[in-house]
Amino acid sequence: MDHDKQRLSIEAARLYYVSEYSQMEIASRLGVSRPTVSRLLQYAKEQGYVSIQISDPLDNLNELGLLLKQKYELDTAVVCYSPVNEYREIQKHISKAAADFLNETVQDTDIIGVTWGRTMHAVALQLQQKQVRGVEVVQLKGGISHSHINTYAAETVNLFAAAYHTIARYLPLPVIFDSIAAKEMVEEDRHIHRIIELGKQANIAIFTVGTVNDDALLFQLGYFNEEEKLLLQSKGIGDICSRLFDAQGNLCSEEINNRTVGIDLHDLCEKEQSILVAGGERKIEAIRGALVGKFANTLVTDQFTAQALL
Repeated sequence: MDHDKQRLSIEAARLYYVSEYSQMEIASRLGVSRPTVSRLLQYAKEQGYVSIQISDPLDNLNELGLLLKQKYELDTAVVCYSPVNEYREIQKHISKAAADFLNETVQDTDIIGVTWGRTMHAVALQLQQKQVRGVEVVQLKGGISHSHINTYAAETVNLFAAAYHTIARYLPLPVIFDSIAAKEMVEEDRHIHRIIELGKQANIAIFTVGTVNDDALLFQLGYFNEEEKLLLQSKGIGDICSRLFDAQGNLCSEEINNRTVGIDLHDLCEKEQSILVAGGERKIEAIRGALVGKFANTLVTDQFTAQALL
């Protein structure tokens, strides 16, 4: 009798869990009642013939976040789910995750330093309105170029300011000057100096990372001649706030860095919240270099990028 029950319960389990028959269909096939099928399936589970495992993608995301925190000594790692490993899809999901993180993080009197670029614009579009007092929003680097390429610099900082019911503080300058002398002269202006200082005082900085590929936004803006571009591509792997660094997080060129307007990389390391929002296969090396350089204490990324970084 027990042998027959064992055989029937295993057969019922195969039909139900593997072949996806309904309990009524199984009853008809085995020549028993539907309640008997239900009891057979329960018996199969109790005897260990059937093992049910639930794979929750959120559990895996949390685990990836913990591993990233440990490996790169981060305060926070937010890993969001992207259905496919495709840059535009990833950008959509990490920008929403970053906007949600900011909504939880920003409090009264915070100073938020903001950069520009496609990812930062995507974050800005996802921001929720939050009733806070005394918040300031400041550009962390110059946002003007003579190129026809849109950096979304003004629109991004305006959207951030609107979300937190404040006014935007702009750096109405090119991000990289042709000469160190010209850059230093401009920085002596009282208004410009005040904006740069406000960026240094920001307790929250949010930024992305660029690559040194030919299609990188920074290269498209026309700041570099061909010789400079080749130098940066041979030594560097990415940029943050238009300051280019190598795989160890070291600057690629002191001369170019000294022509750059905006926050220094070492100042990012001192922030209470230094939030890097980045993902996608083409950015993995740049993200890794940024984390090795300790420019961010918070990372917002996707599960594909997280796995590659680990």
